[in-house]
Amino acid sequence: MDFASLICFLLPLLLILVQAKGKTDSTCPKSFSCGNLTDLSFPFSLSTQPECGIMPMSNCDAKTFPRIQLLPGGDWYYALGMKYSYTVVLWDPKLETTLNQHNCQVFNQNISLPGSPSVSFKIILEHFHHFFKCNSPSSSTPNNTQKNDHFAGYKRYNRCKGFSIYYKLPGYDDKDNQAGNLPSHCSFISLPISSMTDDGGLFNMLSAGFLVEWKLSEECYKCHYSEGQCKTDKTNKFHCKHPKIPPAQDAKTTRRKFGPTLGAVFGGLGLVMICLVVCFIWCYKKRKFSPSRFLSTKKFSDIFKHDVEGGSIYFGVPVFSYSELEEATNDFNFSRVLGDGGFGTVYYGKLKDGREVAVKRLYEHNCKRMQQFVNEIEIITMLRHNNLVTLYGCTSWRSRELLLVYEYIPNGTLADHLHGDKAKDRSLAWPIRMNIAIETAGALAYLHASDVIHCDVKSNNILLDHGFSVKVADFGISRLFPNDVSHISTAPRGTPGYIDPKYHECYQLTSKSDVYSFGVVLVELISSMPAVDMNRHIQEINLANFAINKIVKCAFHELIDPSLGFDSDTKIWEMTTSVAELAFLCLQTDRDMRPTMVEVLDTLKEIQTSEFDNEKRAESNLNGNEAKIVAAPPFPESEDILLLKQVKSLPSPNSVTDKWITCSSIITTK
Repeated sequence: MDFASLICFLLPLLLILVQAKGKTDSTCPKSFSCGNLTDLSFPFSLSTQPECGIMPMSNCDAKTFPRIQLLPGGDWYYALGMKYSYTVVLWDPKLETTLNQHNCQVFNQNISLPGSPSVSFKIILEHFHHFFKCNSPSSSTPNNTQKNDHFAGYKRYNRCKGFSIYYKLPGYDDKDNQAGNLPSHCSFISLPISSMTDDGGLFNMLSAGFLVEWKLSEECYKCHYSEGQCKTDKTNKFHCKHPKIPPAQDAKTTRRKFGPTLGAVFGGLGLVMICLVVCFIWCYKKRKFSPSRFLSTKKFSDIFKHDVEGGSIYFGVPVFSYSELEEATNDFNFSRVLGDGGFGTVYYGKLKDGREVAVKRLYEHNCKRMQQFVNEIEIITMLRHNNLVTLYGCTSWRSRELLLVYEYIPNGTLADHLHGDKAKDRSLAWPIRMNIAIETAGALAYLHASDVIHCDVKSNNILLDHGFSVKVADFGISRLFPNDVSHISTAPRGTPGYIDPKYHECYQLTSKSDVYSFGVVLVELISSMPAVDMNRHIQEINLANFAINKIVKCAFHELIDPSLGFDSDTKIWEMTTSVAELAFLCLQTDRDMRPTMVEVLDTLKEIQTSEFDNEKRAESNLNGNEAKIVAAPPFPESEDILLLKQVKSLPSPNSVTDKWITCSSIITTK
């Protein structure tokens, strides 16, 4: 065993020696950081390594934002961040100077970006506004009245020499004045804006920041993944440069030059294989290797044995071609974006057979994303539940991008309806919210029974159809939970505001981690508040903290959304307060004090179907057992929370219908 340990120790050194043999050029990092931007990879590169990418970046160590060139030798911009997949938020310093000087040159033309055969750029008109530039008519042309009639209701800026600018504030309809309907002396201009008003003047309404989407050409994509460099010659034609391939030379010279090197490499590889076998046997005996850890041991080439794009099946789901999904999403048009998460952007699409789909486009194409890609496919194809989203298929792992194709759920997310764009519709009455809670809990209980932890339970991952039926989505960071372990240790994962606080201590996931996250969702359902709100008190920015603070004070009226009608309906008051108490149990810091998802589900069903007479329950508890006086467990993010004088006892695994003492029946102790 000591010998095997020695071999395992020397193995990295041996690999380095073998790789160093004949190595003649510098290697490019798989990923790098620059300023506040992390996990950057091709086509980005450091300006000190221009051969590693197309878009050089500099100013990485400064306290300000990093700088970026869209193409080598082009203008420099500030890179403010990455908002969606394949996009970057840019700040144009030249445009900023023009705006600060109130220089009318800003209205001379639309913002344009460079392009090359390797990569193209498109401005996303998310925060752009329409302006109309009209040249001042000559004195001999009496059409000033016509011009004013055409732009009736528009504001006019006439401080530019030779032309005027007409515009409406954002939110006002100006669809009648499209480019084709304008007078001959007027032109259509789109410029980025930062303000919805022009109180500080027209130039203060404009912005120097805008969102840009980049797209690699097919030729450059293939060149890069064949370890080449995307280049453009003097005639603006694409060519792929392979610096590692030596120029053509005499065969004997090649053999004489590389023969010893190849011999050393193959000899070294033989030693490496022997070391790997010995090390594997030793590690197998020592760690009792479990086949369930497929993500760290199974090769992707073994998973996808029959890999013909558009014609094979992975884990029982069809494989779509990239071009088919590109067409279905209108070339991944920004207007088709349904949502954006930590690992990819979801687009609306329509297949040729008429099916509406949601296409999840994973960021980048590397080993880490491949792992999430495989993980999500394998987990979701082994599950069958009415309240879990259905996977229609995926792209080949050899595709230029990793895409997952899901059924399209048309009514948005729970977050949209609670505190998003659809919240103003007030379509989620309390009975609907109760059904959503029960269906979500049922889906999670099914996952746990299938040895799967979701890992990212949140209102944004709870989709709703037109009948407000639930579809739980996003299994990219879910994990299979082997039967022979009590937890899984992982790298940090999850969404702020929903993460199990115990997870920050040991990075260990259990099914109770999902219970905590679901507790936050329950609080969202009764409060209509987001999981994180920077406008709340510093100790109540997290909704979990806010809820615990109110529940321990029995200040339910400060937590429950008044629009639910609890002040005029006693039953709604009893049900919402009971759900709040259940959420309190789910949010306990001590995992052992949290109920299981099955217990949560059964309790929710009882809340829905019972009258929940608080007085009778309190009397039953007090007569049957002496009320226990316990303190609420400390919550790490808010240490000054008041202690509960009396709280309900946890429902036992054998009886999930045990009653608990509520705030209405608390006995004051002295």
